[in-house]
Amino acid sequence: MSTAKSMDAIMSLCKRRGFVYQASEIYGGINGFWDYGPLGAQLKKNLRDAWWQDMIMNPCWGRKGPNGERVKCVPVETCIIQHPKVWEASGHLAGFADPMRKCPGCGHFVRADQLWDIITTGSEWFASLIQEFEPALEDTKTPAIDASKLLKWARSKGRKQAPNLALVKNPEVVLSFLATRINGQPTAPPDVVEIIRHLATAQLNATGLQDPCPRCGDVLGTPAAFKLMFETYAGLTQSEDNKVYLRPETAQGVFVQFKNVVDTTRIKVPFGIGNTGKSFRNEITPRNFTFRSREFEQAELEFFCHPDESLEWYKFWRDFRMEWWKSIGLAGENLILREHEKDELSFYSKGTSDVEYRFPFTAPGFGELEGIAHRGDYDLTQHQTHSRNKLDYFDTTRGETLPNGGKKGERYMPHCIEPAAGLDRGALALICEAYTVDSARPSPEFLKLHPRIAPIKAAVFPLMDKDGLPEIADALYDKLFARFGRIGLIENDAKQSIGKRYARMDEAGCPYCFTIDGDTKADQTVTVRDRDTGQQQRMNIDKVEAFLAEKLGV
Repeated sequence: MSTAKSMDAIMSLCKRRGFVYQASEIYGGINGFWDYGPLGAQLKKNLRDAWWQDMIMNPCWGRKGPNGERVKCVPVETCIIQHPKVWEASGHLAGFADPMRKCPGCGHFVRADQLWDIITTGSEWFASLIQEFEPALEDTKTPAIDASKLLKWARSKGRKQAPNLALVKNPEVVLSFLATRINGQPTAPPDVVEIIRHLATAQLNATGLQDPCPRCGDVLGTPAAFKLMFETYAGLTQSEDNKVYLRPETAQGVFVQFKNVVDTTRIKVPFGIGNTGKSFRNEITPRNFTFRSREFEQAELEFFCHPDESLEWYKFWRDFRMEWWKSIGLAGENLILREHEKDELSFYSKGTSDVEYRFPFTAPGFGELEGIAHRGDYDLTQHQTHSRNKLDYFDTTRGETLPNGGKKGERYMPHCIEPAAGLDRGALALICEAYTVDSARPSPEFLKLHPRIAPIKAAVFPLMDKDGLPEIADALYDKLFARFGRIGLIENDAKQSIGKRYARMDEAGCPYCFTIDGDTKADQTVTVRDRDTGQQQRMNIDKVEAFLAEKLGV
């Protein structure tokens, strides 16, 4: 079985089987936006429902937390558009901006802090140009340069791929400067990045080394702040007074409703408030399929606890969230838990960990799947200051013991532990992990989705569309649909050969297929086919429901 995974092949399968489509595809699409097809919508719902069940309805599978009691959580659903002052208090209006650089040649924008990652992993002309380099010299990072090869590239491929690159527009001068740098006995030989910067610089003496555009090679402009929040207007007039923003995260809606939740429920600290929903960030370079999109869905929990217990709760949630992702199909070497270094932490954070997954497009590295952050009392304190509403908490279980055995009580600002997951990234990781190629199978591509996440839970196939087999299949389908239709799709299909029907279900990630054949009428047995192994066994038709319930864990 092959372990190599092609992102192009995964994207093709997602389109072919109705998991993910390009948004507005018939109009050419819109960059950074994706729609989910029938199977993708159900898979993502299953992921959302699993999160909701294990984080809100039965938090942490009924485990006890560091305080020795069952973990308690409640849900909210907050608006996409909040009062603008929410984002002022949270710091998004002042600091939620990326340094951007614009190309004067083609108008392309690129994040300044991601420039060389984008060039080295996604630039067509860079990939073409470095093929003209020889391997790096021994004990250095400097590749051997053949000026004649670079000149040939500039006059052929370069004109189409990077027409604004200095090497293409003025090759002799640029190569002369580069030769001086390489042959000038430098204290530190140039690496690939410095060489590319030389090839992008036309007037070295006047400007110094320049950075090229990943698309056309022209010299990028200086970095400038670019707002990541989408702006719109609420009301009849489109003025500054009516300007509002699409939320960049779901968390702030929880913080501004903290007091209402405490006042209208009997829940007491420590407890969590969960929220799922769409968020929006005007990413200037959305990329890697659904990994980085402008519209995405989050599943976030804000867990409030006493400051003295916050580090224990942080470790608890960090470890549970890693275990949870493993439980739904991401167990293995592609999943890691990475604790942030001190210089990575926000000024208010006492600890942050990322659950990271090795996607095909990040390999051999990893991409963030979920962040678990110790946010301290920063958010509640900020909203208390800006709203002038008291958001601290009076804890009747703490303080001095009174003569009657009760507690005097303690007032404090709770600390918050935030496990924040991306549902789109989660769905993509599950698909990437499940994608399997086995050339020994009649249909080599299939998805090893965890049964809890699989959009199609089972399929019922009459071997032939005659001799009373469809009627038996219909009866079994109705029985399975009544039992399992609330958690996923049940297929009933009599068309095409049985092999093609199995292949279609394999690509959709359906774990079990039940085939009605001629023997079913005689002995009331059906063939059960396992997706992962391809093995088949006979089973009495009356035992199918119990068999499937056990396999699905319901």
